[in-house]
Amino acid sequence: MDKITSYKKIVKALANEIADLTPPDSQFEVARVLDDEHGHYLLYSLGWQKNYRGYGCFFHVHVRPNGKVYVEHDGTDLVIVDLLEERGVATTDMVLAWHAPSLREETEFAVA
Repeated sequence: MDKITSYKKIVKALANEIADLTPPDSQFEVARVLDDEHGHYLLYSLGWQKNYRGYGCFFHVHVRPNGKVYVEHDGTDLVIVDLLEERGVATTDMVLAWHAPSLREETEFAVA
């Protein structure tokens, strides 16, 4: 299995694991966007609590055609980059996309 296919499989499995953590009686639904063709994996929370509409992305990872895994957003307390590394994604292939490119140089992760 090539690296890109492997990374997509890892990210998709992680997204599903995280989505499955939502209790079944929750007032909020976790919407999964798992796009193997384009490499985007997102989890959104949506629902109502009293008069409050909850809607927002709490996980977005993009596996790019160059083999880099861009962690676009981690709105969880799970530390997505650590979970990806534990599952086999090399830190040298992960990009902390929420940081400006100039700040990425100061980390152990890929710049781009």
